[in-house]
Amino acid sequence: MVGSWKSDEAKGEGSNLMKTRYTHGGDEHIYVEMDDEMSLDAFFKSLSMSNAVAEAKIDGVTEICPANASFQVRFNPDVIAPDNIMMRVKELEHSAENAEKRLTTRIVEVPVYYQDPWTHETLMRFRERHQDPSGSDLDYAAKINGFDTVDDFIEAHHSQPWFVSMVGFVAGLPFLYQLVERERQLQVPKYLSPRTDTPKQTVGYGGCFSCVYSVRGAGGYQMFGVTPMPIYDPEQKVTYLKDFMVFFKPGDIVKWKPIDRAEYDRILIAVEDGTYVPRIAEVDFDLDDFNADMRGTNAKLLEALNDA
Repeated sequence: MVGSWKSDEAKGEGSNLMKTRYTHGGDEHIYVEMDDEMSLDAFFKSLSMSNAVAEAKIDGVTEICPANASFQVRFNPDVIAPDNIMMRVKELEHSAENAEKRLTTRIVEVPVYYQDPWTHETLMRFRERHQDPSGSDLDYAAKINGFDTVDDFIEAHHSQPWFVSMVGFVAGLPFLYQLVERERQLQVPKYLSPRTDTPKQTVGYGGCFSCVYSVRGAGGYQMFGVTPMPIYDPEQKVTYLKDFMVFFKPGDIVKWKPIDRAEYDRILIAVEDGTYVPRIAEVDFDLDDFNADMRGTNAKLLEALNDA
């Protein structure tokens, strides 16, 4: 689900106007959308409800796939009829609404080489697919978000932490939603038509989501930089990916760290020789506390990371 939101007058953070929509997806799927816009309230409800479906152990359910503010259930129609599975899933909504909105999770520092030469070379090859061919993706993002300079936009992008609300699209790719007030949320549309190339580990942006492209390939998100930190390794040779090939999981919190070319090269060497370990701290995240004091919550998260 691509993030969007309406005005604060129409719908505020944590509003009780959130309306869940249930639809059939062919003969084998139920699609449940918490809201038509992205919010942490919608994410937590989606997470709680998809967990409730899993815990209910409904006969015929074969797969549950959570997303940013929605989830999908795959079922075997020879075991349970579509109308029956729809009824069972709807019955679980009340328990999800009353679920605790608290996570014990981790905050991770991810180094980013903004305005790197590789994403710049790539974006210049695809200017005809962009809204504003006259500049770079960062030039465009800064302009439409009202920043005087690219450096000001980069500061806004990395200064506050981000919440991983979904992992997918390609293996290991995280979607990240910034932990700031709605009026401070950055928004940048995707390319007019997708590129056929995106460098591996590009830090991109589309809608209200930042992301890291885990592999090289096609893509439509604006390109801001690249991280030297691998987040996906199917061969599991990277030291911190030996237990599982995918680094991120929903609920993780990310703090971008701007780096220069020299530090980028140093980290690449450390990854290669097995000595690089991301800075990580375990933290508790409480949605009610966050909504009551966003900046105070973020300060505590960043303090925990700095002490790691």
